[in-house]
Amino acid sequence: MPKPRSAASHEPSAVPSFTVRSLTDPQIDRLHQASLDILEHAGVRFHAECAVEALRRAGASVSESNLVRIPPHLVEWALRAAPKNITIYDRNGRRAASLGGHRCYYSVGSDCASIYDLHTGVRRKAELQDVACGARLVDALANIDFVMSMFLPSDAPSLTYEAYQMEIMLSQCRKPVIFVGLTPASTTYALDMAAAVAGGMQELARRPFVINYVNPVSAFQFNEEAALRLIYAAERNIPTIAVSAGGRGMSLPITRAGALAAGNAGQLAGLVLSQVVREGSPFIRGGGAVGGINMRTLTSSYARPDGLQGWDLAHFYGLPLFGTGGCSDAKLFDAQAAAEAALSLFSNTIAGANLIHDIGYLDFAMTGSLELVAYCDELIGWLKEYLRDLEITEEGLALDLVEKIAPDGNFLETEHTLRHLRDDVWDPGLADRRNYDAWAAAGATTLQQRANHKVWQILETHRPEPLPARALAEIRAVRDRADAEAQAASGMGC
Repeated sequence: MPKPRSAASHEPSAVPSFTVRSLTDPQIDRLHQASLDILEHAGVRFHAECAVEALRRAGASVSESNLVRIPPHLVEWALRAAPKNITIYDRNGRRAASLGGHRCYYSVGSDCASIYDLHTGVRRKAELQDVACGARLVDALANIDFVMSMFLPSDAPSLTYEAYQMEIMLSQCRKPVIFVGLTPASTTYALDMAAAVAGGMQELARRPFVINYVNPVSAFQFNEEAALRLIYAAERNIPTIAVSAGGRGMSLPITRAGALAAGNAGQLAGLVLSQVVREGSPFIRGGGAVGGINMRTLTSSYARPDGLQGWDLAHFYGLPLFGTGGCSDAKLFDAQAAAEAALSLFSNTIAGANLIHDIGYLDFAMTGSLELVAYCDELIGWLKEYLRDLEITEEGLALDLVEKIAPDGNFLETEHTLRHLRDDVWDPGLADRRNYDAWAAAGATTLQQRANHKVWQILETHRPEPLPARALAEIRAVRDRADAEAQAASGMGC
């Protein structure tokens, strides 16, 4: 049974989610069959020759040089081959997460171009120091399980900024790393850096603490960079998240059922590619989102009520799932941001998303807020308390004590209350539960101000466990190599 946790606890654990269903079995089967039909008849374009050839050799048909039609039996084989649970470690080789089932873990996002400055509160371009602050904050927060870069540093070399992000994440945070990349070379550098920490690529594959995250441009277009990055990681048995981009009414049908079937087809295409490259390679698919586009503004909304249907379909396959929560379309950390962050975390958690990312995002992923990250850490603590199992014991029932004290006494002064006060009563750190006079006397602070203060306290006092000098030197050598090769071709080839 999970132990109850206070907001200040540092014990790592998954949120004990529960199953919620929206679709019936016949509906799920119809959507699945529709996805198989799309793959077999419409097909997906793969813009990497080696991906096309791998799929052709496995039994897919190819026309127009890169339009790949995948038969149902190949999809079913890939579903059997892919692992249904993936164990992830921290950089010290300790087990950190078991992705699969309905277990939930949480992560920040990557590559926000702007940040609200912690000193001034003014929105500005993000820098490398912000990537470092974000990683250190994640390292300290009890309920954020994975680290991502959070920010796109404007002061790093434009061709190799991802290597600088990876160096910072590895050195400033002990938790597992999810890394992204625009070019195939970015995956090479990231895995070489991680292997330096792990003690070699084979050891990294045995106890992976990094996850490769790729975004094909749509369900029907697997761009070259995404395909090569997926292939490179799959060949080395490193976990990959593959989530197709796209929006309803644009690259997907506007109807929810049509978007679910087509989006699911794109997810299955990525799965098949990963398995034909290396059977049994760890693959994490997207979950319930079907690409909500505001047709008035053509912006992609992070806080849309997609419903549970996509999650029901995703869970049908038994693969680890990637979700999105703790983020908002608001421009500031305001009431809208707090509400949308809470709703998105809650909806993804009750749906059983295994890895919920983008915590701290504002403004359609253009701006990151460290204060929002701190607030979401508390929201996740609330969810853990809300969903934790109830352990029924004689000590917990306290029948002897009730018989002794009830109906006219009180339990305030009992040893039993003192013994269980900290374990059985969850207490927030940022949400204010004082009366008005006490709150006013303490400075009448807002939630954002209290979150800012907490972030500053952590950044001023928390020091991550340092990497060994040997690993740090090897990481920097990889970064220097990336800089030296920046003007050369970035592709890995096939």
